[in-house]
Amino acid sequence: MPLLTLAILALIQGVTEFLPISSSAHLILFPALTGNEDQGLTIDAAVHVGTLIAVLLFFHAESAAIFRGSLQVATGRFDGPDARLALLLALATVPVVIVGAAIALTGFDEHLRSVKLIAWTTVIFAVLLWAGDRFGAQAAKLGDWRVGGAVLMGLAQAVSLIPGVSRSGVTMTAARALGFQRVEAARLSLLMSIPAVAAVGAWIVVKLVRKGDLALGLDSAIAAALAFVAALAALSVLMRMVRTWTLTPFVLYRLVLGGMLLWVAYA
Repeated sequence: MPLLTLAILALIQGVTEFLPISSSAHLILFPALTGNEDQGLTIDAAVHVGTLIAVLLFFHAESAAIFRGSLQVATGRFDGPDARLALLLALATVPVVIVGAAIALTGFDEHLRSVKLIAWTTVIFAVLLWAGDRFGAQAAKLGDWRVGGAVLMGLAQAVSLIPGVSRSGVTMTAARALGFQRVEAARLSLLMSIPAVAAVGAWIVVKLVRKGDLALGLDSAIAAALAFVAALAALSVLMRMVRTWTLTPFVLYRLVLGGMLLWVAYA
């Protein structure tokens, strides 16, 4: 794969994975609109590894707490904030794993890659993101996360398997609707990405094993490294923005992108 194309794909994944603008939509649209070949599963796996490492490093304290909590749960200890956080994240991940597995096993994912669908989901969920951010309360913090909220955000995350919805966007919308502060909504969404991105990466590896293609190669290493750097930068920008701005810039970007895609799809 040409180095420029590889760099563009890695940067797209790294930047858009955690911003509320849909990484899957951008990765599907790049080959669809430019005529380039699909990047393939190996590169997909590499960029997911890069972004996963980035979020683990950026939220190193929370990641350590999740790890400790997971160990506590594994040994039968369910009390304490770490175990509670680990359990809630696991609960919130269940819907996306079930729905994702159903889509993959039925082959329905091929029907979700049309430009028309991506255009409409980009616009519709931009409006929902604006509404959730505009009318959501500014009270709840991470410690206020409960089972009901985890289930609701988990169901929202499952909806994000439709390209154009945006995993981070729809989970932040749900968190804001539940009354979480903007910064806390973003943090919750990004912590939810850890098991979700890991699950996606694991499924890609399973598909690679089935195809007998486990070659990493220089392309994959470059893609992972670039996605890691881009994701770190995107995480820093997002967390700085939500401290002082609303989510409106992302809403406007989505509306412009959706409008352009609707024109491409129907022109």
